[in-house]
Amino acid sequence: MKGVILDRCPDSRIVDLSHHIPPGDLQAGAFALAASYKFFPKQTVHLVVVDPGVGSDRNSIAVKTQEFTFVGPDNGVLSWALALESIESIHRLENLELFRGELSNTFHGRDVFAPIAAELAGGKRIEEVGPETSDYLRLHRPEPIDSGGSIQGEVVYIDRFGNAMTNIPGNSIGETGRATFGDGKECDLRNCYADSPHGVLLAVRGSTGFIEIAVNGGDAATTHGLKVGDEVSLARQ
Repeated sequence: MKGVILDRCPDSRIVDLSHHIPPGDLQAGAFALAASYKFFPKQTVHLVVVDPGVGSDRNSIAVKTQEFTFVGPDNGVLSWALALESIESIHRLENLELFRGELSNTFHGRDVFAPIAAELAGGKRIEEVGPETSDYLRLHRPEPIDSGGSIQGEVVYIDRFGNAMTNIPGNSIGETGRATFGDGKECDLRNCYADSPHGVLLAVRGSTGFIEIAVNGGDAATTHGLKVGDEVSLARQ
């Protein structure tokens, strides 16, 4: 993919967002993109390839927003980021002249998405990639439930350190709180990892803007059996 991009757009700067998305995990890809894309310069082209349906009849799209362009499969992986953006236009990738000459049905990242992203980064108008469409596939995004005394959420992503990111916004609770998950395991809300002794479980406002369950110097997911979809309750104190 990088070779194709550099061949089409030699002046491009390629930045790898993550090599730790589990294979085919659309939710993990959607979370990683939504948590990170705004930190890039305006007009960045975000190319996403989490594509378990490669070669099937799923659509491929390029989406232009006020500040960025997104390219990838229309399987929901772009949807969490797009929900935060003001969309100007959506186009299906159907201009075969822009694809790589030898098209593989097992690697559209190299043969479809990479050349299109490179062309757009090089100044190609998005209207040239294919016909405009009116919508895109949305991946379910679980919403937390605020009951007043506590907020009920769930784990939506686990990073390579074993920190379990939840869908509970970090600004939805005051300075103190207590998280409960699993079979009654509990931990206090702290300001940073080092506010708990080494190896001790804690909840913390993570860099993504959401509450995460972590272990200072350890792997919370492995040591406490946390996984995506697990319920987490954060009580206000």
